[in-house]
Amino acid sequence: MTSTHNGRCRIVLTGGPGGGKTTAGDLFRREIGERVVLVPEAATLLFSGGFPRVQEPLAVRAAQKAIFHLQRGLEDVQGARFPRCILLCDRGTVDGAAYWPGSPDEYFENAGTTLDAELERYDAVIFFESAAVGGASIEGGNPIRNESIAQAVELDRKLRALWSRHPRFVLVPHNESFFKKISLGLASLEGIVAQLTAAARTKRSQRSKPARGRKRK
Repeated sequence: MTSTHNGRCRIVLTGGPGGGKTTAGDLFRREIGERVVLVPEAATLLFSGGFPRVQEPLAVRAAQKAIFHLQRGLEDVQGARFPRCILLCDRGTVDGAAYWPGSPDEYFENAGTTLDAELERYDAVIFFESAAVGGASIEGGNPIRNESIAQAVELDRKLRALWSRHPRFVLVPHNESFFKKISLGLASLEGIVAQLTAAARTKRSQRSKPARGRKRK
């Protein structure tokens, strides 16, 4: 699974609430520089912009529909702006299935797609396990986050079940040392970026070679 959309590479950072994915993404962008472009988390943009966050099932469905389409739009905008860069997505279009008040199949059917089709959008998945799995606090200064530890553990389980079906899935487990956890996540990201970059170079090189048996004029 490589370069699924117009030759662009997309890596998803995901996991249960309080996993450290957003921190890792920002650190990685600073470390790698212009080769990587961040795609911000659609849910945070919506809810911090005044979109109501409520618990009624119909309202949750409406919110997840909006998040799904915004996520796709954000990825398309960043891909168009930076066609030669790797997109580092803070969550992806699959995440909403874990928040949907129904089955994942219902979520994807409602969105007019399938789990396999959405997984195909991305070249790799880095899953940051929630600190809640280890019983640790998930408060990280994000006012949008309102899940309890029990809810965060359940979301982590649901998200992992969905994303782990991706052929290039990497788990960054909870660690009592946040520094060690982030270091492992950054090392995983760096390795995947190196693989994708090498694969893209190989493809470009193959395309630039003249077809076998065809004489140059």
